[in-house]
Amino acid sequence: MSKPIKEMIRKQLEARFDGVSSIAICGFVGVDAAQTYTLRSVLAEQGIAFRVVKNSLARQAFKAVGLDAACELLDGPCAVAYGGDSVVSVVRTLLDVQKDTAPTLEIKAAVLDGDIFAGKGEIDALSKFPTREEAIGQVVQTALSAGSNLAGCIVAPGGAIAGILKTIEEKEEEKEDDAA
Repeated sequence: MSKPIKEMIRKQLEARFDGVSSIAICGFVGVDAAQTYTLRSVLAEQGIAFRVVKNSLARQAFKAVGLDAACELLDGPCAVAYGGDSVVSVVRTLLDVQKDTAPTLEIKAAVLDGDIFAGKGEIDALSKFPTREEAIGQVVQTALSAGSNLAGCIVAPGGAIAGILKTIEEKEEEKEDDAA
C-alpha cells in the first residue's frame, strides 16, 4: 500500500474515532461471512459501528485522537466496535452475538474512559457494569426511596391518631344506637 493511500486511510480513521472515548477490540479469526453479516446487522440496529482496521494505521489514529490506551491492545487481525449508549452496551451486544451466532468471535479488550479491560474475566465484569442510563436510574431510585421513607415516617403517626379517633367515634355511635 502506498504512503498517500495509508495517509488517506489514517485520516479517515482519525475522523471516525474523533470524539470516541470508549471502544471494544475484537479478534475475528474464524468468523465466516454469514456470521459477520449477522454481527454487523445486530450491531447496526443498536447504533454500534464495527470496523476492521489495519493495526499500524489504527495505532496512529488512536494516538491522534487521544485513545493511547488502545494502542497496545491491537494484536493480530482486529476489528474495533464503538458507539451505542456506551462501551458497556457494546460489550454486552458482542457477548450476546458471540454466544448466539459467532462463537469464534473473540472480544480481546475494551477501553472505558482510559481504563483497560483485557481478558475474559475483565470483559465479563465490564458487561455487568451499569450503563449510563441504568446508573442514573439507580441514583434516582436511591434518592426517591429515602424521601419515601421519610414521608412514611412523617405520615404514620398521623395515620395512627386518625385510626384511634375513628375507633372512638365508632364506639360512641354504638353507645348512642344502644341508648336509642
